[in-house]
Amino acid sequence: MTEWLIPDWPAPANIKSCVTTRAGGVSLAPFDSFNLGDHVDDDPDAVAANRFRLTSHLGIQPAWLSQVHGVEVVHADPRRVIAADASWTDTPHVACTIMTADCLPVLFCDRSGTRVAAAHGGWRGLAAGILEATVVQMAVPASEIIVWLGPAIGPQAFEVGPEVREAFISTHPETLDAFLPSVNDGRFMADIYGLARLRLAACGVIAVYGGGFCTVNDPRFYSFRRSARTGRFASLVWIDL
Repeated sequence: MTEWLIPDWPAPANIKSCVTTRAGGVSLAPFDSFNLGDHVDDDPDAVAANRFRLTSHLGIQPAWLSQVHGVEVVHADPRRVIAADASWTDTPHVACTIMTADCLPVLFCDRSGTRVAAAHGGWRGLAAGILEATVVQMAVPASEIIVWLGPAIGPQAFEVGPEVREAFISTHPETLDAFLPSVNDGRFMADIYGLARLRLAACGVIAVYGGGFCTVNDPRFYSFRRSARTGRFASLVWIDL
């Protein structure tokens, strides 16, 4: 689909990745049109049709997850839906797949093109260590890992309470700079991309690309903060032969 995004990162030639948008599907409003989420009260037949279009167009087997804002990282398995927030694989054509609508999708690969992973970076998962857990499952030195940060809520739109700020700075004081005071007293504007980069750098991953999107202000993407009744788009990474 020409409307979908191809991540711009220096991954090896055999590593493929894609981010879907709202375009190209059959779901009706407010899920129009390429909703891939089967948990948002969309017509199940429409979701199934959209997922079939995804697999047919990309020629891959997506490994769907039931994302729970935790730190579980599993081996990607396209035969079943696992409750986890990240997956990894070294099997060609199995796509590690994350669905989002403001949370941060994070794609991983190693420089030799032998392993990939994808993580769901909601603020709870980021604070709890989902990225660090995914780095561990990559099973290569941190210097051999390349990361791409997909479309998420931007720093001008991500207003949070003091409890979110405290969840990060209590264990990683360097994340303080990722929070700026909001115009609303006692609240903060959080930079989810900055938080991800800081947490990755803390475990030795510095080859980090992407960022700069804002799902709230970019109509190509679903955004829960913009409209609570909405769909989900997918970020996928896989090994090609």
